[in-house]
Formats: sequence, C-alpha cells, structure tokens
Amino acid sequence: MKIDRLEVSSFTVPTEAPESDGTLRWDRTTLVLVETTAGGETGIGYTYAHRAAATLIRDKLAELITERDPLDIPAAWQAMRREVRNLGACGIAAMAISAVDHSLWDLKARLLGLPLVKLLGACRGGMPIYGSGGFTSYDDEQLARQLGGWVDAGISRVKMKVGREPERDPERVRVARQAIGDDAELFVDANSAYDRKQALHFMHWFAGESDVRWIEQPLPPEDRCGMRFLRRHSPPELEITDGEYAWGPADIREMIDADEVDVVMADATRCGGVSGFMKIAALCEAHRLPLSAHCAPLLHLHPGCAAAPLRHAEYFHDHVRIERLFFDGFPDPVDGALHPDPSTPGLGVTFKTADAEPYRDNP
Repeated sequence: MKIDRLEVSSFTVPTEAPESDGTLRWDRTTLVLVETTAGGETGIGYTYAHRAAATLIRDKLAELITERDPLDIPAAWQAMRREVRNLGACGIAAMAISAVDHSLWDLKARLLGLPLVKLLGACRGGMPIYGSGGFTSYDDEQLARQLGGWVDAGISRVKMKVGREPERDPERVRVARQAIGDDAELFVDANSAYDRKQALHFMHWFAGESDVRWIEQPLPPEDRCGMRFLRRHSPPELEITDGEYAWGPADIREMIDADEVDVVMADATRCGGVSGFMKIAALCEAHRLPLSAHCAPLLHLHPGCAAAPLRHAEYFHDHVRIERLFFDGFPDPVDGALHPDPSTPGLGVTFKTADAEPYRDNP
C-alpha cells in the first residue's frame, strides 16, 4: 500500500475584533490543511501559518510523500527534514512539515482502525486545559468576562496577555484575579515584551500581589542567558515557561540544557507534528520536566493524552473558534479537560468542507 494523494489548502478566518498581545497585533488567522490519502482512507493535519506554508508543501513536500508506505512515518519525517535543508528547517518549513506529519499519523491510525491515542499509547483519558485569551486589546470588562466565563465553565486555569503597556499590567492583572476568584490559577504571557529588569520586577509583583503562578515568554526566546537569570531570581511559586517557537526537538534540548524554564512548552503545529511533539515529550520525561502544549487544542488532544509528562494544554480562544467551525467532532470540555472519542479512528474528526469554503484563500 502506498500514499496516492496529498492535497493542501489554506483558509483565513477574521477574528471577532482586532486582537493584540505584548508585541503583535492581528485581525485574522490562517489555517493550512493537509489531506493525505492511502488505502481508501484520508488523514488530515494542519498548522496555523502563512499560506506560504501551503505553497511549500505543494511544491516541495507533496511529491516527496506520495508513493511512500503510509505506515513508515519516521522515514517520511526524516525525508522532509532533509528536503528543506537549504531553505532552513525552522519557520515556515517546520510548520509545513508539522502539518504533513499530522496528516500521516491521522492516516495511519485510520488505516489501522484505531484512535490516534491508542496507536501512540494512552497515558491518561483526558487532556487538562487552561483557558487562554485575555488579549491586551480587551478592555477590563471584556477581560473579566472571558476569564471569569472559563472558570464558571469548570476550567480552573486561565491565561492573559501582558506587556503591551507595562504600566497598565498591574491593574489588568488585579481585574483578572478579581474576576476568577481566589481558587483559580492565573497565568500571564508577555510574548517577549519585557526587558530583563522589567520582567524581574513584574514577576515579583505578579506573584506577590495577585498570586500569579506562571509567566510565559517574558523575554525573547533567543535570550537564553536572560531566561536563565530570571529563573534563578524568580519567586519560587512562579513558574517560567517557554518553547512555543521551538522548531524541533533540538531547540527544546538547548532550552533544557540552558536551565531556563520550569515548564517546557511545545507546539505540534511548529515543532514537527506528532513526531516532533512526542520526541519533545521524551526529552521532558528524561529531564523530569513537565510539558505544556501550545494552542491548537484539537490537534494536541491525542498526543497530549499519550505524552507522559504533559501537564495541560492551551485552550486558545482564536483556535477553539476556528476548530469548532472547521471540524466536526471537536469535543466540549468536561471538568476542565478535553477527552478523545474512543469509538472513532484517527483524530476522531472530519473536515467540514462546506463550512470552510468561504474562507479558502489558496495561493
């Protein structure tokens, strides 16, 4: 049996309103979809990227993947990594590989008639999540309504953006804490907005005044010395995390070697798909570090339930909205977790072509 077809499409969905974090503004999100077929079954995978990722898949990776045995995913993964050597194996190329890899794992599980989590080997029956949004473009009322709504729905951890206007961060964090109550966990994400001294100052303020338990990417990810400095001088109750821009297991290994995080974060839409994510999980397990999945909750559900060191996954507002719109079978949270459907093979979802068609923007 050989892979006989690989198709790629891209779709761009406007946000409900313009959004921003500490360093970026956006008003739309693009999903690049890959559909890979063999033996009468079609596997789906996707990434959130520029539509240039679709062009790269179509021009460089599709021919490389077709005619391969769909069960031999490691060989395909290595071949794709070699193919992009002269382009650089990070950025758009890494996202393209991730989308194709996801489709191969979904296809393999469907061919074997297994849910993907069973093929990978389950560690848990559900993937704990935290609500994520709290954009810096929100006013205080929007911030409180969104974060408080997640807690009311049974999601006991929530995350907000900080750093665009640092002088406003203390008050915004106070608003968030008041909205979610004393029992819920509050996380903040600076998206590299702070310098070292700002980050150190706010880390102590957040922890001491509003019981913030987690700060994500306070500095640019390439500032490994700065991240290590912050970790060594942070309040003991505040965890530092980074890794959403790791383009593969090697980036995470360097982060671990630098001793810069308390929790490793990985994004399977960027780090090499299911294959890369599970390699990173093995690194975390070997170094006794917890793992958190970044964004794309539907795509992380099955590998998240198979990754032993996984603590939780990001239930990101924009991606939840798109994944509910595009995929039939997106599960509702139950008791603060997502649960895979044990009765359906692969990822357990189908792509809603008619619903997605108005957003198609193929190059």
